[in-house]
Amino acid sequence: MGSLIDWDMAARSAKQFSPPPPGVSRQQADDVVSELYQAAARAAGHVAELTGLEEPPVTAVTRVVDREAWIDTNTGGMRTIMTPLVDKLAADNPVGKVAEGIGGRLTGLQVGLVMGFMSGKVLGQFEFFDRPGGQLLLVAPNLVAVERQLKVDPHDFRLWVCLHEVTHRVQFTAVPWLRQHMLDEVSALTEAVDTDPAVLRRRLSNAVGELIKVVRGQGDGSGLMAVIATPEQRAILDRITAFMSLVEGHAEYVMNAVSPEVIPTQRAIEQRFAQRRRKGGNPLDRLLRKLLGMEAKTRQYVDGSAFVGAVVDRIGIEDFNAIWTSRETLPSKAEIGAPEQWIARVHA
Repeated sequence: MGSLIDWDMAARSAKQFSPPPPGVSRQQADDVVSELYQAAARAAGHVAELTGLEEPPVTAVTRVVDREAWIDTNTGGMRTIMTPLVDKLAADNPVGKVAEGIGGRLTGLQVGLVMGFMSGKVLGQFEFFDRPGGQLLLVAPNLVAVERQLKVDPHDFRLWVCLHEVTHRVQFTAVPWLRQHMLDEVSALTEAVDTDPAVLRRRLSNAVGELIKVVRGQGDGSGLMAVIATPEQRAILDRITAFMSLVEGHAEYVMNAVSPEVIPTQRAIEQRFAQRRRKGGNPLDRLLRKLLGMEAKTRQYVDGSAFVGAVVDRIGIEDFNAIWTSRETLPSKAEIGAPEQWIARVHA
């Protein structure tokens, strides 16, 4: 039986579209890999001190990978979470069956284009779709490329990035229900998909309109998904946006709250990295970022970090950690922009 997405094609094409890695010798590559493992281990102690979260014995695997390994891992993860949606679109749906018959390789190629682009951008990631226990991925060639581009101290930069990514590992292992929460939200998105052909055509028309806006430099940076979503899906996307703002902002807060004695050049790294985010890359790079909603993700870092900082300054880290108690204590999208509302609701 065919599939709406040829995942093998997606992985192969992603590797073809992936940018060439920075030039390093074998010894340099080995040294980077070794240092990143050491930096991840060092970061764990600082994260525990700054967050007040108790990480259980680490079950998540830490892997320093190249871009091809990142593609293989994330293609597998995407396949896992998207299979229910693909099955729903294909079942008893003439549009789905036509696409299944002729479009699997084409959609695989399209997914590969996106994955290839992303493979050159991601510095690190806590991935929990491909393995139930989760895995911390540090993408060595991207770290080397960025530290060279920013002209920062490579040892400080690697530890700085590890602080962010290890914070994500701590979040999802110290608060184990977070993984199921995200899986449930993805499942809710799938259930909310309307497979009626007329509705799909209308959503596609809206996506084309948004594409034209983005090319013209318009649009709000939320990406195509927000445009083609139904009202029910937008409500789910708002919850996911709030959640991602929290976990990304929390990690951003931690990496920038560490003592200057730990990372002496942190201020310079922080300033240059923020400037890099604002500037983006070449025109094609900026276009893809807007289409994928990565402009909105940058706002998640900024807004989430401001939220965490404001709450911790007001009530301290121990009371902030009430946020991890249950789904009900997570902030809403509105509360991310108004921390006092979350404090009033949860700590009334």
